[in-house]
Amino acid sequence: MKKYLCIFLIIPFLFSCAKKDETKLVFLDEYIVKDSLLVNNEIIGGLSGLDYANGYYYFVVDDAKNPRFIKAKIDIIKSKISSVEFKETIFLNDSTDVFYKENALDLESIFVNEKTQEINFVSEGSIKKGKLPSVFKTDKKGKFIESFQLPENLTNLEVIKHNAVFEGSSKSINGKGFWVAMEGVLNVDGFEPTFNKKLSPIRITYFDKQTKRATKQFAYQLEHITKPAKGAINLNGVTAILEYKENHFFVVERTYQSGYGAYGNIVRIFEASIDNDVTNVLKIDSLKKKKIIPLKKRLILNLDDIKNKLTEGIVDNIEGITLGSKLENGNQSLVLVSDDNFQIYGKQLNQFILLEIKDK
Repeated sequence: MKKYLCIFLIIPFLFSCAKKDETKLVFLDEYIVKDSLLVNNEIIGGLSGLDYANGYYYFVVDDAKNPRFIKAKIDIIKSKISSVEFKETIFLNDSTDVFYKENALDLESIFVNEKTQEINFVSEGSIKKGKLPSVFKTDKKGKFIESFQLPENLTNLEVIKHNAVFEGSSKSINGKGFWVAMEGVLNVDGFEPTFNKKLSPIRITYFDKQTKRATKQFAYQLEHITKPAKGAINLNGVTAILEYKENHFFVVERTYQSGYGAYGNIVRIFEASIDNDVTNVLKIDSLKKKKIIPLKKRLILNLDDIKNKLTEGIVDNIEGITLGSKLENGNQSLVLVSDDNFQIYGKQLNQFILLEIKDK
């Protein structure tokens, strides 16, 4: 009897420890940069990617006609964003460079090498115009340095959907490479998320800095759409990714539905992880035809749960995520930013959200 009693006492303790050790995200603050803000005669908007390096925050601007990135300072004091100051806008407009001439630079994500100060970008390209996506880097002034070779399964224009290509990227924790995430599903891999659960995997690819090639790739299953339709557009995809500890990621999924006005976004952050069972799909052309094991995932924060703390209850178009400066309590901050699409689709916000990472 004593033996069984000990077992029953130990099991709840083990479950309790496991639950306490799970990473949590806690809302701290929201900061809105006013729309149509002019800095050096450029409107601040379209902030589609975000990285923090050497005390500065770097944003990529989603503007295919005038590709650029912005360097800024964000002051976080007493767990609040006290100010966002845009320092410099750098344009990628070297008309003499062959790479810039031959590629469509629809920039979606950015990360910075803290040692070399080289700036890395991912671009969606333009599938409709026959332009492949790309991964490349420049110097701190936007001058092209080199590009990275794409894996074969991401070079077939016939299976890639326009505006559902490279959307998120992240420096790797080991410093030897980086990750790039697709927004949507390849035609040969599965189906776009709908209101029913289906096979909807996107690909997350690891690039090695030294070889400048992809060396591994994993599938990540998208969620189905949970809110009733009001209009013709009902989409869900990955907009940002961040490796926050080795083989563990924060993945931002954003559902957008027309007909809801400024309230058409559902934004959820999942923790995804790689273990020994996950399938490396780098050499697999079609995920429909193979039995694979995708990344493990769990919901870590649904921004709908904090919308009562946000401006007018709006969860905007979150497309950037980065580890920010350390908080005064020693915990790590996490900063999110939204892409307001320069307000061309109606009311949107240049929205910054500050979160705290709690590991216990």
